[in-house]
Amino acid sequence: MIKPRMILIAVCAALFVTTVARANEPLRLRLLSYNIHHGEGVDGKLDLKRIAEVILSVKPDLVALQEVDQNASRSRSIDQPAELARLTKLNVAFGANIPLQGGQYGNAVLSRFPIVRHHNHRLPNIDDGEQRGVIEAEIQVPSSATPILMLATHFDHRRDDRERFASANAIEQMISVRAEQPALLLGDLNDVAGSRTLARLQESWTSVNEEPLPTIPVARPARQIDFILCRPETRWRVIETRVLDEAVASDHRAIFSLVELLPKKYE
Repeated sequence: MIKPRMILIAVCAALFVTTVARANEPLRLRLLSYNIHHGEGVDGKLDLKRIAEVILSVKPDLVALQEVDQNASRSRSIDQPAELARLTKLNVAFGANIPLQGGQYGNAVLSRFPIVRHHNHRLPNIDDGEQRGVIEAEIQVPSSATPILMLATHFDHRRDDRERFASANAIEQMISVRAEQPALLLGDLNDVAGSRTLARLQESWTSVNEEPLPTIPVARPARQIDFILCRPETRWRVIETRVLDEAVASDHRAIFSLVELLPKKYE
């Protein structure tokens, strides 16, 4: 007769082997960055359900959203981060950067996995521009003892690039002591590949696409200003990257990437 204690030991051993095996396998993550224009499409309609449908169309694990309102009168005083979390059934973190019409305006993170910690950092502000910020969120993903660091941001839009470059420097300083932690940077950087802002970031970050994938203007995209970046390069493998076809729900197209987080043995 097999004793209960022996059965318990066997089950525990099997679970241990499974856990070790999963820890030694790449983890696939579906990433999306989307400037939602506070839910207002190019047709003038304010429609968060339509935004949620765009998000859900790629079944994402991690999402960075820009131009998100929270309780602002222009968007019917809706708590957009909370409503998008409800519509997508994802966890949410919101970073407010500007008081707006009785509410707030900023960036948001949506995650299929637990958001174990998050903090919104104000970015440098030059010549009284719009206050910009970056959400620093730690995401606990399966098979990784260390949470992924996810940064979601929206840089200054003006022709003068001083603030964008200063923001890139601020982000680099923020994470300089965390070089080994797998990290993702997603957002509307309001600049293009080859700019000094992107060159500064790409000293330590790698873009998920080598050739530009235009995201604006939404009807006939000609420039890529929305990006997904990762670091350290040895911990990530890009499977697919594309810009979504949807061209009505916002004034930006969303950028999607399927990536693999590699275990440390691949370094």
